[in-house]
Amino acid sequence: MEIEGSPGLNMQKKGIVKQPDPVKPPPNNTEEEDMDCKDMQKEALNRRNAWEPTVFYSLGNETFFFTGQEINIRESLDSFGAVIWPGAVALCQYLEKNREQVDLLDKAVLELGAGTGLVSIVASLLGAWVTATDLPDVLSNLNFNLSRNTRGRCRYTPQVAALVWGQDVKRDFPNSIYNYDYVFCADVVYHHNFLEDLLITMQYFCKPGTTLLWANKVRFQSDLRFIENFKNVFNVTLLEEIPQEEVRIYQATARTSAQMREEKRENQQHV
Repeated sequence: MEIEGSPGLNMQKKGIVKQPDPVKPPPNNTEEEDMDCKDMQKEALNRRNAWEPTVFYSLGNETFFFTGQEINIRESLDSFGAVIWPGAVALCQYLEKNREQVDLLDKAVLELGAGTGLVSIVASLLGAWVTATDLPDVLSNLNFNLSRNTRGRCRYTPQVAALVWGQDVKRDFPNSIYNYDYVFCADVVYHHNFLEDLLITMQYFCKPGTTLLWANKVRFQSDLRFIENFKNVFNVTLLEEIPQEEVRIYQATARTSAQMREEKRENQQHV
């Protein structure tokens, strides 16, 4: 969640890169408003009582079991981006249960607002080459979690890079060289001021041939408005809904030129 790899080019810290490598390397040798804000803070504390039976909690650390592996996540209550949210768990479960429909082996995956890194870790364990992104102040914990849970286990070593929605994205990720098979987002939509930037960033990375998977708990009216805007710019399918957690998982693909021309023609006819 965002608010406000192998080490690649222009390394800043071990495992964190300024510019992620746009070219997939060979596989590793191993096979392996204020009230709303308060509501979010309260939910963060209540995550200790999660519904998922294969998740065990202790203060500041959560243990998950996905793809036959134990995953240990270090959390912090200092930031929304350093807490496990229900959308991330739901998306991981979906990826694990639907490996044939979402075959991640040797696929290039970008995660927006990766937070603690759970989704990126599971994608890496499923054979993907992952670039996990978030705000600069979240990257240290993100990198720590990815490193501790993927080293020696994964076909590709994941990358960690800074990405601020809507800011210098074209400069830092030129679409002439950065192409992804999948874009993953989990609980990136809540009450913040960057929803328009988020949607623009989703559109930028979700090109023809890219599939975007977005899992989110629906909390606020602003979430519902975002969903409508999301449906207006992508071809959208609701893949799964989890009523007890109020989580929805959507699949989106870019609209073709023909679709956009047809939609423009229809809009002109209704004027």
